[in-house]
Amino acid sequence: MNRSILIGTVLILLGFFLNITAKASSLSINPKRIIVKLKNGKEVPSINGIKKSVYFFETTYVLYTNGDETLLDKLRSHQDIQDAQFDTFSKREPLPTPVEAIESESVEEGDEIYSSVLNDPKLSKLWAFKDASKHGMSVNRVYEQSGLASSNEPVIVAVVDTGVDYNHEDLKDVMWTNVNEIPGNGIDDDGNGYIDDIHGINTLERDSDGNATGDMMDGHSHGTHVSGTIAATQNNGVGIAGVASNVRIMGLRSVPSYGDETDVDIAESFLYAARNGAKVINCSFGKSHNEGGMLVKETIDYIAKTYNTLVVVSAGNSSQNIDTKLTYPASYDSEGMLVVASSTRYGRFSYFSNYGFVNVDVAAPGSSIYSTTPGNRYGNMSGTSMASPNTTGVAAEVLSRHPYLTAVELKNVLMNSVTTKSSMDGDILTGGVVDLYSALESL
Repeated sequence: MNRSILIGTVLILLGFFLNITAKASSLSINPKRIIVKLKNGKEVPSINGIKKSVYFFETTYVLYTNGDETLLDKLRSHQDIQDAQFDTFSKREPLPTPVEAIESESVEEGDEIYSSVLNDPKLSKLWAFKDASKHGMSVNRVYEQSGLASSNEPVIVAVVDTGVDYNHEDLKDVMWTNVNEIPGNGIDDDGNGYIDDIHGINTLERDSDGNATGDMMDGHSHGTHVSGTIAATQNNGVGIAGVASNVRIMGLRSVPSYGDETDVDIAESFLYAARNGAKVINCSFGKSHNEGGMLVKETIDYIAKTYNTLVVVSAGNSSQNIDTKLTYPASYDSEGMLVVASSTRYGRFSYFSNYGFVNVDVAAPGSSIYSTTPGNRYGNMSGTSMASPNTTGVAAEVLSRHPYLTAVELKNVLMNSVTTKSSMDGDILTGGVVDLYSALESL
């Protein structure tokens, strides 16, 4: 072989190898947690280095190990194991904060919201409450015409995020409470594997046995903002009003203040929420890669089928088509998941919003959304992280008035009742913004 050709071939192969190595090294794993799927009828094998196994669902378990990375290959080659993957981190990236308005839009004269039903003093700032004809979600119209939904049991909504300030003046009365747990006694009173899980759990802080702890106080502000959009106490003469009138917020602190959540933490939160009665889960986070494991997608499928729990997911803020540049969980194909893009008060996509005719279902207000922040404060944030809870609030209100709906039926109601926008045609599946009035009228 010609020497120059040989050298060129070696350099090409070396470059290919270095590229693959670079991609592999960019992934961040937690070697002390391995997700395994057993073959039918088999049990978790006894292998040195496995400290304990935790059942998730069906044949899926999470193994807590001593960190020996060679365990992965041992498990993959074991005759009783169908699949094994390391738990993986997402990617560190900043979350929206109250002082970080991605897209600022001032309230124009005559554009404010007022209500004869709600007395919340900051209601005028909630442009998402406007009628669909003015690019809102027709929330105020529903309450003006039909009143608040209070006759049925409250809908439990789980916020899987940075936590929730459960002492906030506008949230403390709408927090879900685990009545089978005695606060502060350090005992797992209800035997569900979690100590003092009064309002939810914290998968970011674990005890010496690896169990998630019970204090899900917000470590950032993102989760508190999301929660207020969904469910801030209505008609209490304080602050704002949430979209939903008959709801309880369950807090799951599973997203660090800098992002970088793990698959296991998210899946465990989803399972906890569904098993404790949550019918809607808000998921305002995502990542740009999937390492081959399908734990989060399979968890979403499982809780929709088993518990009728719908997961509402933000599409992401990279201004890209997630049909071709995939992002997770938004790009998963799941009947139990509704994916939301962000719209502006002018009925267009927010400049930062992801889109995709296949993978994005609906849009909702996400630019300059005013809501609760920790310490009895309030502020604006922008992102599909804000569009998702607006949609979650609509979903919860519909379900409160029609509790017989399954997760898939609820999803279809929201999709089939959007107010279409010409600017969105062909870019998301429904081509429109969620509309509470239209959704209720369709039932």
